[in-house]
Amino acid sequence: MRGILRFDIRSPTYVGKGVLAVQTVQAALVAAIAAVALVISPASAGESTGLALTISIDGAIGPASASYVKEALVKAAERRAQIVVLRLNTPGGLSTSMREIIADVLASPVPVVGYVAPSGAHAASAGTYILYATHIAAMAPGTNLGAATPVQIGSPLPGLPDATPDKNGKDGKDGDRQTKSKDAMTAKATNDAVAFIRSLAELRGRNADWAEKAVREAASLSANGALQANVIDLIARDPAELLRQVDGRVVEVTGGNPQHLVTKDAVLEAIDPGWISRFLAVITDPNIALILLLIGVYGLIFEFTSPGMIAHGGVGTICLLLGLYALNLLPINYAGLALILVGLALLTIEVFNPTVVVGLGGIIAFVLGAIMLFEVETPGFRLSWSVIGIAVAMFVGLVFIVLRSLRRARKGPVRVGAQAMRGLSAQVIDWSENEGHVFAQGERWQARSAEAFKPGEVVEVANIIDLTLEVRRRPALTGEGGMS
Repeated sequence: MRGILRFDIRSPTYVGKGVLAVQTVQAALVAAIAAVALVISPASAGESTGLALTISIDGAIGPASASYVKEALVKAAERRAQIVVLRLNTPGGLSTSMREIIADVLASPVPVVGYVAPSGAHAASAGTYILYATHIAAMAPGTNLGAATPVQIGSPLPGLPDATPDKNGKDGKDGDRQTKSKDAMTAKATNDAVAFIRSLAELRGRNADWAEKAVREAASLSANGALQANVIDLIARDPAELLRQVDGRVVEVTGGNPQHLVTKDAVLEAIDPGWISRFLAVITDPNIALILLLIGVYGLIFEFTSPGMIAHGGVGTICLLLGLYALNLLPINYAGLALILVGLALLTIEVFNPTVVVGLGGIIAFVLGAIMLFEVETPGFRLSWSVIGIAVAMFVGLVFIVLRSLRRARKGPVRVGAQAMRGLSAQVIDWSENEGHVFAQGERWQARSAEAFKPGEVVEVANIIDLTLEVRRRPALTGEGGMS
């Protein structure tokens, strides 16, 4: 009975403690859920507004632009952006880089809106192709696009006459062959470009006939004309208006998946080029690439002429490799590159074996190679005549310095060999009859003479035969008033 009474008395206490523990756990869970909700709610609110990333291409399209667009589209996919606004203001560029950008745009899981802006901008040549490839095409007022005809490849050297038939028709056959070959290459490039831009127009449901006209006839359109011709989808004055106009549209991304755009309240954020893209933008400038090549060659020349100067060799090697890497990214004429290398080799030979003919040949080969080096006439990828002139001036200066040093060396006194020993003073160390030893130029020499000398006497070197000096008395000692 006592045990039962104790149980009955204490059981209410145990029950009260259990209820209190359950209530404490429930309160803690409620507080944790509230805290998590407070933390997640700002992020959810930010995600609900959407994110619009901006890529800006200003200037000629090249390897740096292609790398920049690729990196930006990868970031947009990782951050789950609603759209990517690809702002264009370009005169064109390299076809290889243009196709890389288009391939990345077509494969992007994030819709890409092409936007020619600001007012006064244009999307010419390669920019027109890229605009046709975007999911939505837009332009700002006062902009234009078009002139998508492929530029001439492998143009003749400036200043050289074309092969045209004369009055007697002697060169007519050669001229006809060159004209036909040139026309065939032009038609091939043009037809390929037409097929490419028509495929992009059909993919996005835009005006394919005008696209072909832009390639074949270099046609151009203003923003209003492009909208009326169904070349673009809309006109927007600024990015904010662009986001409002594309809001609610449905586009088809890679894989044929439709995507509904919610961009009215999206947050615009610009993506800056990475260090790799900025680095490529510098070294892929044809002028910079040529300068790097010249610095590299000069550095190696100075290293070979003055061994042990590690700075010259290290800097020269790095610049030479960077220059060759940049040329590998650009469409170059390998015959022109070969001429440049031959010219540099001849100038290097000129440094070690000075001759006027070799130096002039190197300069001529370098100039011809620089003119022929780049195959395209795309804006932004032309070699500046100023850079060529500066390089030629440097080479002429190098040849002049070498020739001046050679002339000075030939006119100066002989410093090595037997001729350098003649006329030098020597002190007799020991002498027996017609031969002995003398001390000259800090060294002990075997000597001989028809005269007899005493140790310590100063004599003059007359000649050197097989490491033996022929000596004689100094004229000053035999002269009147000389020392005895």
